[in-house]
Amino acid sequence: MTKQSALKGLGFHVPDKIVSNQDLEKIIDTTDEWITTRTGIKTRHYAEPGIGTSDLALEASLKALKDAGMSPGDLTHIIVPTFTPDSYVPSAGCILQHKLGIPGIPSYDIAAACSGFLYGLENARALVALHPEANVLVAASEVISSRTNFKDRSTCVLFGDGAGAVVVGACDNAASPGRIIDILLTADGALGELLTVKGGGSCTPPLLDTTIGPEYFVQMEGRDVFKHAVRSMATVCKDILAKNSLSTDDIDLVIPHQANIRIIQSLGKKLNVSPDRIFVNVDRYGNTSAASVPIALAEARDQGRITPGSKVLLTSFGGGFTCASTLLQF
Repeated sequence: MTKQSALKGLGFHVPDKIVSNQDLEKIIDTTDEWITTRTGIKTRHYAEPGIGTSDLALEASLKALKDAGMSPGDLTHIIVPTFTPDSYVPSAGCILQHKLGIPGIPSYDIAAACSGFLYGLENARALVALHPEANVLVAASEVISSRTNFKDRSTCVLFGDGAGAVVVGACDNAASPGRIIDILLTADGALGELLTVKGGGSCTPPLLDTTIGPEYFVQMEGRDVFKHAVRSMATVCKDILAKNSLSTDDIDLVIPHQANIRIIQSLGKKLNVSPDRIFVNVDRYGNTSAASVPIALAEARDQGRITPGSKVLLTSFGGGFTCASTLLQF
């Protein structure tokens, strides 16, 4: 029998620099009212120049390790979900490994956009099933301000920088806190053109002495993405609940990807879950992509929204398109 997995430690980190809607009013044609009513976002955090994805991941990872009562040397694998790595080569995972001072262990990135953390959890769960002694660090981290077009008012107000990390290890019984009950992943590449960052890829390579164009930044068909995000997350949540003979009435807290308050509210209605059972922090951090769910998960635990016995449903949706859900038992 393969070992079940549990979250041994949680941690998150956001940069000190806070950018308000009023700050954005100074550089683009927008207003605090426009941003707030359409997105629910009031502030977001930006990394300072020279601070990379691995730097944010390092801070979140050290907090998760402390929460787990572990040191970096206890880790056996590192996974970094991100679409804004420090560089294409080396990977953010390898850079993080070096910064943690633990050479030799397998380290790699996952590119699943906003669903990256849940994709990373499934990877970690698989590693623990194969290697019961494993302690897998999943450190989702993004510096999306580096891929934000500040001339595009429809996207630049949405994103923030941050990192969320967990340590995944084996658990011996169903009473283990943070136990991963199940994970469900889906994808639909046919819709990929609705949310892209193409610049720098092999089909849109950089050319010396040419101008960087908008294709190097997040480009999104907002209305279509909204529609597919709500529909896909609702479906994957219902599917994982049905698979485990549960209903939303059995769930104490839903933690969705923090993309947009309207998406979150629409998802709650489709799942018939009251707002008091949905965790929201998009107003303070904006959309931090792969880091969104682990930041919210750690913050919800720290705020006492997750207590012993809580069943927690995580869900996310991102470019690709990718979609995922996870059931946790604390």
